[in-house]
Amino acid sequence: MSGSAHRFIGFPIQRPTLLLDEARAKRNIARMVEKARRAGVHLRPHFKTHQSVEIGAWFKAMGVESITVSSVEMAEAFAEAGWTDITIAFPVNLPQLDSIRTLASEIDLGLLVDAEASAIALSEIPSSGLNVWIKIDAGYGRAGVPWDDTEKIAVIAGILRRSPKTHFEGILTHSGHSYHQRSRDGVLAIHTESANRMKSVKTALLERGHTGCKISIGDTPTSVLADDFSGIDEIRPGNFVFYDLMQRAIGSCGDDEIAVAVACPVVGKYRHRRQILIYGGAVHLSKEHLLVDNEQDIFGCLSLIPAESLGSPDWRAPLVSLSQEHGLVEVTEEIFNDLSIGDVVLVLPVHSCLTCDLHREYWTLGGARISRI
Repeated sequence: MSGSAHRFIGFPIQRPTLLLDEARAKRNIARMVEKARRAGVHLRPHFKTHQSVEIGAWFKAMGVESITVSSVEMAEAFAEAGWTDITIAFPVNLPQLDSIRTLASEIDLGLLVDAEASAIALSEIPSSGLNVWIKIDAGYGRAGVPWDDTEKIAVIAGILRRSPKTHFEGILTHSGHSYHQRSRDGVLAIHTESANRMKSVKTALLERGHTGCKISIGDTPTSVLADDFSGIDEIRPGNFVFYDLMQRAIGSCGDDEIAVAVACPVVGKYRHRRQILIYGGAVHLSKEHLLVDNEQDIFGCLSLIPAESLGSPDWRAPLVSLSQEHGLVEVTEEIFNDLSIGDVVLVLPVHSCLTCDLHREYWTLGGARISRI
């Protein structure tokens, strides 16, 4: 990290800038595409992580034809970019029924419901047909019908199947509690439990005459670490395109797979507490934090600035405090002496989805601009 570090990607960095390692991201995509192919499951990646038409084209070039998004607006943007098979993996928002109806007339649109009222509302709107999934809570505790409330699930499936306006696709879950794990065994235990619970729901629906029920699961840790997808029709990971420090802590990725970082200028040095101040705060990185070694919460950590990649996490330089624009990094004496005010450092994010959402664009290491929707 030298005084010329602000030009390390071929152009000056003047403010917090979201950097993308294109080669790493493309390798991440290729690995997941190949894994889904080998496992015999349909890959419907979640695009809420990158939210970029250009990056979406990388997926399409590798044979991906179906995607997941998290809002009507996101679905509209990717539909305009040419995607024709989109699932909105968020419980249907009834005030947007007009927009939903328009989208459904243009693309193959998937929707989620976890209440009878939502299913009834969808069954009554003028439409040529909506593909509807029942959202199941298989253990996360955020949204969805509890997996063991098979009576309610069957009632909703009946509403959807009786209406000529809706097509019952199947059951869908997101095991987001896998993000709390810090071992492969912990992640695999959640995967096994969630998959078994979803298969038991499908069995209960079949016993009630609801045939053709698909099972869709999604989250990066289980999609990356699990190998057994028997009985599963579809996976919907998203974070894997970039990964982050949280995924590294879980064991979902290695250092050389983290594909985004925020370049931040150094604006202050404080030897008495061996900290540096960077221009990069909560509005650039989010306040998502990670407990390291059961001792310290961090908001990111620096990466040594390499020549052709984003490098690896340098745990000697954790980001320990964030305010709106300020970030404080604790560093070793060696790093402190090596950095000068005006240098630029790389901050690897705790959660890339939230960090990327705070920026309007990516810059590749080669200096190319990639827009976000």
